[in-house]
Amino acid sequence: MNARTEPAEAAAEPPDAIARPALIRELLLVAGLFLVYKAGRQLATGHTGNAFRNAHRVWDLERTLHLPQENAVQSALLHGDTLVRLANTYYATVHFPATLAFLVWLYLRRPAHYLWARRVLAVVTTAALVLPFTFPLAPPRMLTGTGLVDTARVYGPSVYGPPSSDQLSNQFAAMPSLHFGWALMVAIGLIVATRSRWRGLWLLHPLITLLVIVGTANHYWLDAIVATAMLGIALAVIHPPLRPATTAGHGADRLAPRERVLAGAGR
Repeated sequence: MNARTEPAEAAAEPPDAIARPALIRELLLVAGLFLVYKAGRQLATGHTGNAFRNAHRVWDLERTLHLPQENAVQSALLHGDTLVRLANTYYATVHFPATLAFLVWLYLRRPAHYLWARRVLAVVTTAALVLPFTFPLAPPRMLTGTGLVDTARVYGPSVYGPPSSDQLSNQFAAMPSLHFGWALMVAIGLIVATRSRWRGLWLLHPLITLLVIVGTANHYWLDAIVATAMLGIALAVIHPPLRPATTAGHGADRLAPRERVLAGAGR
């Protein structure tokens, strides 16, 4: 019997060992995803009457379901100009850059997880583009009689112009909230792809995003709930790769050593 040792051939290839997809192709795919997101929302304009009728239906449904009023969150923000301006800035500047940074990091450090996250985001975004055609929805900041303030218009900064002349976005596509859906996916993706003992703190990103989108009156609670349901379905269908192995007690992302077996043993 030969007693020399050799790596076990049956060991599964770790996710980190998967080759990165072609950079140019991925840049085009991700850029296309963002363009489809913007163009699709813009194509769904022109349903103002239905958007306001649906807004009143959503507002009444939330009260029937005994969801907390959006006014409570906004009142907390309006205790000081600094806080509400920070919320407006977070809404205007964090959404796209955070998602892009998440995808770039996964591409460089976790290629298998990058492919999984990109597919999930593409599915959720594509599905979300259907709702503005079938269920246009005015955001709560446009509703009269609710006591809500358009904080971006009053305190700044604002990413929206007057709805009648805004050529860059569809302001009647409040449901679902991709601000929240993408933020939740960023947190879930980083929790799955890393092994730090502090990785649960990534959930602060969707939590802050939720408070911001509701407190600034850009979204209803139900917008975030629908986005969560869509993401949950996508995650149930598109499964993540295995987590990277770690050294016990350190939380560092390292590949597990390959098992060595006696060559010829059992042959």
